[in-house]
Amino acid sequence: MSDPRDRATAFRESTAGSDVELAYAGLDTFLKGEARAIDDVDDVDAAVFGVPYDGAASNRPGARYGPGAIRKASHWWAYLSQYKGELTDMRNGDQIDFGQFSVADVGDVPVFPMDHEKTGESITAHAATVAAQTFPIMLGGDHYCSFPAFRGFAEGTDFDRIGLVQIDAHTDTVAESPVFGTDFHGSSTARIADLPNVDYDSVSQVGIRGYESPDFFEFADESGLNLFPMSEVERRGMGAVIVDAIEAAAAGTDAVYVTFDIDSVDPGFAPGTGTPAPAGLSSQQALEAMSVLGEHDAVGAIDMMEVAPRYDSTEGTERLAAFLLVKFLERRFAR
Repeated sequence: MSDPRDRATAFRESTAGSDVELAYAGLDTFLKGEARAIDDVDDVDAAVFGVPYDGAASNRPGARYGPGAIRKASHWWAYLSQYKGELTDMRNGDQIDFGQFSVADVGDVPVFPMDHEKTGESITAHAATVAAQTFPIMLGGDHYCSFPAFRGFAEGTDFDRIGLVQIDAHTDTVAESPVFGTDFHGSSTARIADLPNVDYDSVSQVGIRGYESPDFFEFADESGLNLFPMSEVERRGMGAVIVDAIEAAAAGTDAVYVTFDIDSVDPGFAPGTGTPAPAGLSSQQALEAMSVLGEHDAVGAIDMMEVAPRYDSTEGTERLAAFLLVKFLERRFAR
């Protein structure tokens, strides 16, 4: 009699379709990538880590659930690539082969809900470890987390100067708030600009709208900040704007970190976020931005922030967030 322990293997080997994992089955890793230890990703093209933390949000909580939701949403594209093999992008006719690149998922970093400093140290340590080995992708979490992740990227790579492309509804340049202090999701860009390897003239902000302080344009001029507000995207088109944004951030720097706040997208397309702002990017504009960024060699790391799935019963926000990252990876590795 055969060993009962061999029955599952025998069934899989003898049954057609057993190697296809449905979108809603299996472990919750990004793009159904292999689960890895964080110090064992030097042989993959990119490694994903999550930060389930929203203790630095100033408005609606819930971004702590973003990493898990984005991972689950990404399973659809993993399933398609298993089921159909190479894919044709029906928007432009490109042939896509997800088998051309490998993604590992190292899980979530330890977070400390009542201690943003210790959480920041954790993010920095884990981002540095990933960046020393391969291309890092962070799933947030509120936007404060981008500051320690950027710091970790700098420490893990030893780059002298790093640029930033920030796609966002808000500038996050509050140096200090009388309510929230110096470390909250509205201060992340200010904290990044305080780092020794960053200057505002290598920071590009795209899709900014809403309200800032009365002297913000004066601040932008004096600091050298490369500002591309939503009005400019509407006037010139996303393609032209994002090219200028990445070129400005890449000029004189060794690499560019991209941070994508999902509230940059109009809440009609992505309502699941903590601080929604009307009249934002369309899904198509967001995808166009990611396509251009994915083709630019200067980009060395990327994150997806502020997805709060509880505010979107359709699950559309996390689906769009996942697709934006898939589009970036596709253009970088699989086109």
